Amino acid sequence: MVNFGQIQRLEHLPAKVAATIGQEISSGRLKAGEKLPTEHELARTFGVSRSVVREAIAQLRNEGLLDTRQGVGAFVLEPQRRPVIRIDSTDLSNPESFRSLFQLRVPLEVEAAGLAALHHTAEELERLDEALDIMRGMDTRWTSEGVAADLEFHCALADATHNEYYSMFVGFIGEKITNTIAVARARAELEQIVQITVAEHTAVRDAIASRDMMQARAAMRTHILGAAARLDLQLESPTGDSARDDGGVA
Repeated sequence: MVNFGQIQRLEHLPAKVAATIGQEISSGRLKAGEKLPTEHELARTFGVSRSVVREAIAQLRNEGLLDTRQGVGAFVLEPQRRPVIRIDSTDLSNPESFRSLFQLRVPLEVEAAGLAALHHTAEELERLDEALDIMRGMDTRWTSEGVAADLEFHCALADATHNEYYSMFVGFIGEKITNTIAVARARAELEQIVQITVAEHTAVRDAIASRDMMQARAAMRTHILGAAARLDLQLESPTGDSARDDGGVA
C-alpha cells in the first residue's frame, strides 16, 4: 500500500491532500482499480480530519481520477476512463497559471450568471440563498464550511443555467478556485474579505432574482475581477485595461 506522509498546513488542506493522492495516481504508484484506504485511515495518515479527506476525494472524483461507491470506498479509475482535461493543483502555485484560470472564469461564469437570471427556478434561487446564509453566518464564515458554501453558490448558479456543461465545467474549475480562498485569507484582513465577498455574491444573487441578465453578468464580472485583484492578478477589463478592483475571494 502507498505510504502517504503528513502534510504541512500551508495550503488549502483538501486541495493539498487531493494533489498528493493525484500524484500517486499519475506516477502509477496507485494503480487502476486499486481501492484507496478508508477515510479514517487517510485522515490518520495525513494528520487531517475526515471531512478534509472527504472533500479531497470528492475533488478527485470530480476530476475523473476516482470512482466512489457508497458503502464500499473509492477506487482509482482506469486511464481510458479519465478526462482528457485536468488541472493539477500543484500547477496553480505558478502565478501565471493562476491568472490563466481566472481568465477562463470570466467568460464562463459571466455568461453562466446571465443564463441563470433567465432560466432559474424558485428552488434554485433558494439554493443560492442557502449558500449565502452560510457565508453570512458568524459561526461558519471563518471556517471551511463558509468556504464550501462559497463554492456551492457558484455550483448552484451553474446548475441554474439548465445547461449541464456549465455545471460540469464550473464544478471542475470551482474545486481549484477553493485554493484562492486560502491564499487570499493569508494576504488580507479576514473580516474585510468576508464582507466584500458576501456583498459581491449578494449582488449576483439579486440580479438573478430580478431576472436581469445584463446586471447578473455585470455583477459576476465585478466579482471575478475583484477576486483576481485580491490575489494581485491583473485581468483585462472589457475596455482592454487591466482591472484592479478590490474584490472578494471566489
